[in-house]
Amino acid sequence: MREALFLLADLWMIFVGYFYGWRFIRRYGNYLLGLELMVVATSGSNFLLWSLLSGDSGSPMYAIAYFFDAFSRSVGITLILIMGLMQVTHRYKPSVGVDVGVFGVAIVAGLFLRPFHGADLHTGGIAFWVAVFYVVVNLLTAVFLGYFVKRLWDAGAKWPAIWTGLVTAAATTIAITYDFFPLPFDDASRTIFYTAALATWGTQGFVYFRAYRALHERNAALDANPARATETLA
Repeated sequence: MREALFLLADLWMIFVGYFYGWRFIRRYGNYLLGLELMVVATSGSNFLLWSLLSGDSGSPMYAIAYFFDAFSRSVGITLILIMGLMQVTHRYKPSVGVDVGVFGVAIVAGLFLRPFHGADLHTGGIAFWVAVFYVVVNLLTAVFLGYFVKRLWDAGAKWPAIWTGLVTAAATTIAITYDFFPLPFDDASRTIFYTAALATWGTQGFVYFRAYRALHERNAALDANPARATETLA
């Protein structure tokens, strides 16, 4: 039963990543969010294949899995997410150079931070501070997402605001639990934790797409009616 739930959670995250990643690109031209969701989906696909085919920690897919993990935890679902959402909160339009540059930074971060996954945090050293870094950047991202929730609420998108707040709180809980608070009732493979994490990360993409769409439509409506925009800002 645990394994079946794990597979369903992973398949959910893969579907959301590819489907909504493509929709971000095709509908809104948002390559930051679109490509990052596809990175998450690719990570889930690799993790799924690794789990089904071998589960061997010596497999290249195991190393690739933790590269993707470091990629998204450090820069992807932090800086890239914020920059992508700023396209509807601040009408930010990054250049192609910025898009390429920030993904380049994420790749370098993923390569540098990947080897520290699974290291003993109790011995101190850089592995401990890498784990702290992941939590700090997640919390800073959560602050921005709190602002994003307020923008949704002020725009009248009450349910997207509520769901965004809830899924962000869940993701922050996952981030804090990841390295520092392993579940005492979990198995050696951390099946319960990873099932919750994959389900949460997939739901993030699903909810954030709808929240983004709500603010995008709000901006479009204000652009089509400048008088209303002036009245709203007054």
